[in-house]
Amino acid sequence: MKLRTEALLSALLLAVALAGCAGGDPETAGQSPPRPTPPPRSAGVTGSLWVADEGGNSLTVLDTTADSVATTLTGIQAPHNVQVGRDAAVVYATSAGTDTVVAIDADTYTVAATAETGSHPAHVIEAPNGKVYVADSEAGTVSVFQGQDLRSLGRIEVGGMPHGLRAAPDGSVIVVANHMTGALDVIDARTDQKTFSVPVGEGPAQVAVSADGWHAYTGVTDPASVVKVDLDSRTVVGRVAVSAAPVQVYLSPDDAMVVSADQGSPDAPGHAASLIDTRTMSVRATVETGAGPHGVVIDSSGRRAWVTNSYDDSVSVIDLAGERVSTTIPVGKGPNGISYSPRPPAAGASDIALNLTAPAHG
Repeated sequence: MKLRTEALLSALLLAVALAGCAGGDPETAGQSPPRPTPPPRSAGVTGSLWVADEGGNSLTVLDTTADSVATTLTGIQAPHNVQVGRDAAVVYATSAGTDTVVAIDADTYTVAATAETGSHPAHVIEAPNGKVYVADSEAGTVSVFQGQDLRSLGRIEVGGMPHGLRAAPDGSVIVVANHMTGALDVIDARTDQKTFSVPVGEGPAQVAVSADGWHAYTGVTDPASVVKVDLDSRTVVGRVAVSAAPVQVYLSPDDAMVVSADQGSPDAPGHAASLIDTRTMSVRATVETGAGPHGVVIDSSGRRAWVTNSYDDSVSVIDLAGERVSTTIPVGKGPNGISYSPRPPAAGASDIALNLTAPAHG
């Protein structure tokens, strides 16, 4: 009797279930269930990017909202590096072909000033003290200029082959990556004198300095890695291997991550950027890029990074939260340096020839 009751109950439950299935919405009967909504694409970043196309003798200006080329500026021979000034009104570029630094008005795309540098200028920065510093890689010096009119203040002897450089956010020191000596050279920005050096390893090309000025980060080539330097104790305090010999490094606004452009070499090009946790000095992600990633910059919100691919003439746009490349933008030949501006690109022709006959202040 008990078994019969259980059988009847089971049959009743089955009938109810079948009735429920048959009683669905007649408009959706027989249709596949709706697909889940894909996650929204992260919002773009307003502003512009300046890219130094060293092999193409040009600067490419990108619209970061549209991920497209806005303007190409020609007339600078072998521009290795480009840097947006602190007020974003002026953009600086080095011309390795003419041993010159150029200041460009970002609103009019005209030359505001030029000045002579030491032999083969590599990188340029505008420091918090208003001075402009240029690493003269073949002269073993750093050229110093006052303000955006590029009035020469002299040169600092550092020796070796100074390449990349950054100022501490408080402006107290300028840290220089010395490619030949395998060290970071530290310059007192008040006296413009080199005060000490920290050995880091072979071939450092660029440096990033933390917001508190305590730590610096740089890439070394053999073995391919990124090192963390304590500027107070003047020692290397961390090291992590990356995918190929790195060139430029850039810190996120919160100092939590450093992005390394792992260029490799022409014979063995790298194809990735390494996203590194600065606290643990471990690689969070390796993001595939184009060939020969060289320059890197992060926007002020920390959402986007851009990497120049020097061997395939493009810029990779990296979604840092998603740890992936969202798009790739073709630019001029041999892109190297790259710099972000919060200002959108100025209106102008798609191709503009710069007039470098502006009065030199060097």
